[in-house]
Amino acid sequence: MLKSRIRFISIAIICFALLLFAKLYMLQIVNTDTYRQKADRQYQKPSTDFNRGTIFFSQKDGTQISAASLKTGFVLAMKPNLVKAGGAEKIYKQIATLIPDLDHDDFITKVNKTDDPYEEIRKKVDQDTGEKLNKLKLPGITLYQDKWRYYPGGSLASNVLGFMGYKGNEFAGRYGLERTYDDVLSRKQSNAYANFFVETFSNIKKTVIDGETPEGDIVTTIEPKTQAYIEEMITKINNQYSSERTGAIIMNPQTGDIYAMGLSPSFDPNDLKNVKDTALFRNDLVESAYEMGSIMKPLTMSAGVDLGLVNSQTTYNDTGSATFNNKTISNFDKKGRGTITLQCALAKSLNTGFAFVEQKVGNANFGGYFMKYGLGDKTGIDLPNEASGLISNIKPPRDIDIEYVTAAFGQGISVTPIEVVHAFSAIANGGLMVKPRLVKEIDYKIGTSKKIPVQFDARVIKEDSALEVVNMMVNNFDTSLKNGLYKNPNYTIAVKTGTAQVVRGGKGYADNIYLHSFIGFLPAYNPQFLVFIYTVNPKGVSYSSDTLAIPFIDLSKFLISYYQVAPDRAPEGQSVAGASATSTGGASLAGKMAPLNKPAPNGKNCI
Repeated sequence: MLKSRIRFISIAIICFALLLFAKLYMLQIVNTDTYRQKADRQYQKPSTDFNRGTIFFSQKDGTQISAASLKTGFVLAMKPNLVKAGGAEKIYKQIATLIPDLDHDDFITKVNKTDDPYEEIRKKVDQDTGEKLNKLKLPGITLYQDKWRYYPGGSLASNVLGFMGYKGNEFAGRYGLERTYDDVLSRKQSNAYANFFVETFSNIKKTVIDGETPEGDIVTTIEPKTQAYIEEMITKINNQYSSERTGAIIMNPQTGDIYAMGLSPSFDPNDLKNVKDTALFRNDLVESAYEMGSIMKPLTMSAGVDLGLVNSQTTYNDTGSATFNNKTISNFDKKGRGTITLQCALAKSLNTGFAFVEQKVGNANFGGYFMKYGLGDKTGIDLPNEASGLISNIKPPRDIDIEYVTAAFGQGISVTPIEVVHAFSAIANGGLMVKPRLVKEIDYKIGTSKKIPVQFDARVIKEDSALEVVNMMVNNFDTSLKNGLYKNPNYTIAVKTGTAQVVRGGKGYADNIYLHSFIGFLPAYNPQFLVFIYTVNPKGVSYSSDTLAIPFIDLSKFLISYYQVAPDRAPEGQSVAGASATSTGGASLAGKMAPLNKPAPNGKNCI
């Protein structure tokens, strides 16, 4: 009996000690900044007691750098009657030497509110400026410590990160990852003087029993140097062609990790007061759907190949146009080329070729494949407000040939850029689609972490079918894009361009307004990078091969150099079996392709 009592008391003491240790850990390590701030404010006028978790970028070597954090500084305030008595104009000039954009009239207006004991002059005064102002000892001027959300990269990945904002009286994440992971990043106020046991067991109940999300930081897949490169690239494209908006995505098609996602024009979340058009806050790469044009043709081809109905060397008679349901579709130049291969049809982006493929496949099968590719559905990417494409006209019971045919070359259906990337991950990854993701890890305040797993969707096409389409897209880069001028002797690259008409105002296709798009991946048979680029309504240029091909080629060179990608192209006449494979679960095609320095023939009339 005595031993049992001693054992019970010992266990109770150990449990108490563990709880005490946990509480001290939370006070002294996890919440040290919060309580230090509370202590500081015991002697100051209270302001917003703000705290929030950190968002991190992931550099290519795995190290983390801050993308969104907290910045400490001051709120600059005044007691108007003391400022007026001390000489308002003189005090204004002294402050303006350190804060040059301080509005004079606004300052004087506040000074004249002599019955008001407190008026704020400026929020978010940085530490250095605040310390200099403090040394001036200006009458009636006071500084209060404060914290606010800060984005060290300025506009870098701003459409991904989002920002904080008010909705009514609630201050929380309103766009981007700030909104998606608001429950993780937000910090509930904690009372240092709360009853120890009440607070401890309350936290256990909230997390374990009630299932509330623990507080933590998030680690993104965004690689900052890669992100900076594409933002510079798309800004140059947007400015050069006076486009409405230009965007790009770089994703690893074997893991779904998005290394970069950007739009131009964009915004700096540290300086929202200068944003005149709130539409810039939208992430059109996930929130807007477009008719994409010819970049959809490899997806059409994959359906025919997967069913065993066509391949790259299948021929058809290209008359330059074809009529369905009394409506005529035609090639971009309205020219016929006679008997040619489907490889030629892809190389020259001939609409007639993919109308031919769609008719061989059949409407029901064709629509089924596009649905298997996830077109018309949300991808589930971890960003708010994701839209889904509109492909209802190629779903049963609708069965109108012209609608299926036009969808086969990327018109008449609309999809989001992230849907396109999601779908093409299957082509690049041996037939398996991978779910796109922007956050790969959550680090909780309590000391644990959660790894976000790579998620594959169901197989869309057979591995050999994917290989056939990849071969065609590689051939397209080597021989057709810019007439094969940029064929890389050391690396295989798969591409397709697209130029689509744009619907405006609900009145059909607008004259001379187009959307240019570009899809590519490299190295083609074991790709680390799947790239999508688009630009809306570029001026003074006709085709995406003119606007986006060179930026893509330059980007591919950057990616190869920056990530030190090993060459994958074999000497002439040899296969690349044994090429380095880095697949993390997808079906890498490395080692399975035919020799690549001798491209498949395009057909004698492919001109």
